[in-house]
Amino acid sequence: MTFSLGIVGAGQFAGSFSKLFQLHPDVGDIHVTDLRPERARALVDAQGLAGTFPDVERMLDSPLDAVAVFTQRWTHGPLVAAALDAGKHVYSAVPMAITVEEVAAIVDRVRRTGLTYVMGETSHYNPAVVYVRQRLAELGQVFYAEGDYVHDMDLGFYDAYRFSGGEGWKSTASYPPMLYPTHAVGGVLGVLPTHATSVSCIGTPDRRGDGVFDREVSRFDNDVSNATALFELAGGGSMRTNEFRRVGYPSHLKESRFRFFGTEASFEQTVSQSVWMDKQGFTDVTDLLEARPSLAEDDPSLAGVSPALRAAFVSGTAPVHDRSRLPDSFTGAPNGHEGAHHFLVDDFVRAVTTRTPAPVDAWTAARYTLPGIVAHESMRRGGERLPIPDHGDGPA
Repeated sequence: MTFSLGIVGAGQFAGSFSKLFQLHPDVGDIHVTDLRPERARALVDAQGLAGTFPDVERMLDSPLDAVAVFTQRWTHGPLVAAALDAGKHVYSAVPMAITVEEVAAIVDRVRRTGLTYVMGETSHYNPAVVYVRQRLAELGQVFYAEGDYVHDMDLGFYDAYRFSGGEGWKSTASYPPMLYPTHAVGGVLGVLPTHATSVSCIGTPDRRGDGVFDREVSRFDNDVSNATALFELAGGGSMRTNEFRRVGYPSHLKESRFRFFGTEASFEQTVSQSVWMDKQGFTDVTDLLEARPSLAEDDPSLAGVSPALRAAFVSGTAPVHDRSRLPDSFTGAPNGHEGAHHFLVDDFVRAVTTRTPAPVDAWTAARYTLPGIVAHESMRRGGERLPIPDHGDGPA
């Protein structure tokens, strides 16, 4: 049995996912809406989708079974809540929301309605995360872990914000680093069966002077481009994450990096190498975790994407990924974010059709998102250590 889907937001990211939803045998008609109707129509025409809606309100009033939200980061919380209130299953791009209250509202609605919610956190299927998750028991007691999302503004983000923000793009390009935490936090907590309980965060005010991270311009009252947070984990141990937007680093080669230190073994990544270690020695596992390209970066379908961002849209799966669960129709299809896109789409479709929770359901998404929201507040208070709320494990 198939279900119908509405795509909310027809920007650069949406097209790669709408194509996968279209290829999935359990998804039927797909409609699109966008604040700029010409973008919605262009996506429908390019991929042969079912049609458009003039606005999100009429999409939510329609008989569609589900929606997938690919809008600006700070709009996800209210849009998802409205979709759940309208009785729709929801797939949401990251982050889940940008306030503690918005996260709680989504979790409460999913609990009350029994509807499916999935957050598309790519790091859950990052090859390093998949690999360490498979070998977790061999680490012994994990007492420290790191997750970094290292993406310089110069490498594509200026173009992306101009595309989505129009003339006023600088006001939103100042989006606070720790309010986009899931590519770092989600990778660590995608391995460890725990959650963050408190945080202290320090930020570095931006000195570029180009008016982007300028509090007088910023709709978020934010002048910080780089932030570092140290989290306490339930059951013992700690996690450190970095969110960097001004950094001399080739983020097009590897945006997210992870390290895990246990009493019996450890794992470390750099931009070019991944290594498993124990007390006897080490094993280079770089080749096992390398995602080969699934699409050429000059493919016409990526014409509207900044060249510096295209690597995230063309990577295929890595040898460590188990593709046996994926539909045959995904074979050879464009992928992205080191192989994550195929798995995330299939997670959502399976959750809707089988009525079972996906790996990154509302409760897991809250644990990936809330640490960054509270870290941002800690940073604004000069690094004050603050508690992080938790909504539990969710349904069994």
